[in-house]
Amino acid sequence: MKKLPLVLIVSLALAAMLAGGYYWGLHSQTHATAITAAPPGRKVLYWYDPMTPAQHFNHPGKSPFMPSMDLVPKYAGQSNDAGSAPILRIDPRIEQNLGLRTALVRVASLAPELRVTGILDWDRNRATVVSARADGVLTQLYVRVPYATVRTGQALGVLQAPAWSAAAAELGAISDTSNSEMQSLHAAALERLHVLGMNDSEIQQLRANPSAGVILRAPVSGVISSLNVLPGQSVTAGTVLMRIDDPTRLWLNTAIPQAEIAGIHAGARAQIDIDALPGKLFKGTVAAMLPEVDARTRTQTARIVLDNPDGELAPGMFASVSLYPAVGKAYPLVPNNALISTGTDNRVILDLGKGRLEPRNVRPGRSAGGYTEILGGLDGGERVVTSGEFLLDSEADMNGALKRLTVPVAPTAPSKRKILYWYDPMAPAKHYSHGGPSPLMPSMDLVPQYGNTPASAPDSAGLQP
Repeated sequence: MKKLPLVLIVSLALAAMLAGGYYWGLHSQTHATAITAAPPGRKVLYWYDPMTPAQHFNHPGKSPFMPSMDLVPKYAGQSNDAGSAPILRIDPRIEQNLGLRTALVRVASLAPELRVTGILDWDRNRATVVSARADGVLTQLYVRVPYATVRTGQALGVLQAPAWSAAAAELGAISDTSNSEMQSLHAAALERLHVLGMNDSEIQQLRANPSAGVILRAPVSGVISSLNVLPGQSVTAGTVLMRIDDPTRLWLNTAIPQAEIAGIHAGARAQIDIDALPGKLFKGTVAAMLPEVDARTRTQTARIVLDNPDGELAPGMFASVSLYPAVGKAYPLVPNNALISTGTDNRVILDLGKGRLEPRNVRPGRSAGGYTEILGGLDGGERVVTSGEFLLDSEADMNGALKRLTVPVAPTAPSKRKILYWYDPMAPAKHYSHGGPSPLMPSMDLVPQYGNTPASAPDSAGLQP
């Protein structure tokens, strides 16, 4: 016989311990029983084993799957709501063995913390562009590398524009302003230069030397985040030469899942953790929720404004963001581990006191901080079981919890059917020629495998003794 893998041995041992503990609890002198007294005037539709509710029987008695348990009646009109759920009575010793712990259901507003990620970017509201205000040639460029830092009034380059030079020469030719007609021409020439985009200081500079061109200066302090020209390049009016961004304030764009958008709005506070600066937290504020949902990722972008007075942060950095949505309506709150999900509904186990427990269907809402809102099914003030509850749910086998702990009992062999072999449900690939306790799991009995061959057919070969 081949050695079993270590993982299978450990799994079998754990299953044996759980099955043995549960089997002992069921065989205690005072074991958990369901109160199933028939209500007056109610019709019994069928009987069932609470551990396998999908199997129906037409008469009461002991469960064929668990002989120590009685079959439970199913009444006409009975549903799975709280009003018709069976009440379980648990002996204090068994309650202690199951490790039952409870928690009080309190009514409060859930203060969720939403964890998302984002990328730092420039604050476009603080961006300033330097453009060519006339057709010409950029004869000089004093800032030749991107991301250079500039100050307000710093010379950036020299633009020589024929239209500017001609207008400046015309203005210089009209030097006699004593004549009223000459005064009108002088005013018209000056206005023409203003229309061409020149200010008074540039006009004076150009009048002194019309062929020298105009020095372009930085309108604000910041970082040259975009540089689009080279020295000697010809440009047309309106060409963007460079863009200056303010590094003292940045944007943080973060994608929020559509299901988590509720409660996030402009003004919501945010706490930012930058991977490049571990241990240092930054605070920001949601400036806007962009009015568009990405059809591919089903997320909506939140724009967070983040101060950066020391210049530690830079666009492109990755950030982890904690958002704190607005506090909403108060609901009953239960610990997350008190919820039992069967795939079709959700429920909790109520502790009614004196060993009495009752399953209750609930409608959960949002979850945060280890708690879940209960939108329907609880009023608050109840006590719910927070551990061992899967052993108390009569339909927990729907998610496989109790099915793995139930020791299968071989049913009586049908007449005129041959038993091909016996097997251990934990290792179904290994076959045995007779029944009895499993050599792999002595606490479990081997299960027969039936065939459609007549009882007189010869035995199958290759069976383990």
